[in-house]
Amino acid sequence: MSDRQGVSVDLNNLTRVYGSMRALDGFTLQIEPGEMVALLGPSGCGKTTALRILAGLDEPTSGSVSVAGKDLTSVPANKRDMGMVFQAYSLFPHMTVRDNVAFGLKLRGVDTAKRRARADAMLELVGLAVHADKYAHQLSGGQQQRVALARALAIEPSVLLLDEPLSALDAKVRVQLRDEIRRVQLEVGTTTLFVTHDQEEALAVADRVGVMSQGKLEQLAPPAVLYAEPATPFVAEFVGLNNKIPAAVVNGQAEVFGVRVPALAGSVEGAGTAMVRPETVTLTADEHGTATVASVAFLGPISRVHVTQPDGSIVTAQLASSTARAFAVGDRVRLGVEGAALLVV
Repeated sequence: MSDRQGVSVDLNNLTRVYGSMRALDGFTLQIEPGEMVALLGPSGCGKTTALRILAGLDEPTSGSVSVAGKDLTSVPANKRDMGMVFQAYSLFPHMTVRDNVAFGLKLRGVDTAKRRARADAMLELVGLAVHADKYAHQLSGGQQQRVALARALAIEPSVLLLDEPLSALDAKVRVQLRDEIRRVQLEVGTTTLFVTHDQEEALAVADRVGVMSQGKLEQLAPPAVLYAEPATPFVAEFVGLNNKIPAAVVNGQAEVFGVRVPALAGSVEGAGTAMVRPETVTLTADEHGTATVASVAFLGPISRVHVTQPDGSIVTAQLASSTARAFAVGDRVRLGVEGAALLVV
């Protein structure tokens, strides 16, 4: 970890109105010093607007922005001490990798020897020291995005802002770079806001994930809590896969497939629809079972078994592939649910 401690960030009751559209609608978010928070949500939910307002690239219609307890709401972007990485790598094509990384330091009047040492240290951090004298066109997309990250960190920003930094990369590189960003962020200790529409990305790297819808924060929680205990129907729908199963809630207990499990806070009382994760669905071979295996999708270590119920609806169960091999199309099975409290809406 760095000896430089992270700072707190407070976005307080932000609204942003464009004509008749409210991009942010009373948005409030506190980020702890050194924490990485990911904002997750569909296109147009306001997540990039929130990041741009924190960066000073956009102004709130109302509300305030403070960092380390200082009000920055009307401070211009170039005075905010923030490092930014965007979807487009935006490297200078006529500069070497080292000069790209040192560019922000040059603007700040840091002398040549210090600039070079800092740039080389940052390239070492992102694993690109051997490419310091190359130009952007000689690097892959993933390498260019590492350079952009090194450049953002070189100025020792108080806050690091990442706006969809991986969405232009192919899947394998995305996973590698996602893990790399998290490693670097933990090592440097910079308070970070990461905006993405990719839930796997958000859940994999963030200390806490904020799910946004229509300019509001629906829920902010550690990844495991967000996944296991969605606070609203929108969060349950947006994060992870769900089966929608008729259920009845009595005294805080939901009955699904004839099995009783706890109902999460925010569930309806009485008849409703349970949001059931595929990995909590159990399958038991039963020649008298009322459900039938429709298909089995092999996904490496796990498989998804799609089962047709008597009413024609499909339920998806996610099993270890070694377990799923026991089931074939046409098998009769009995459905159950285990190990999780459910949201019933």
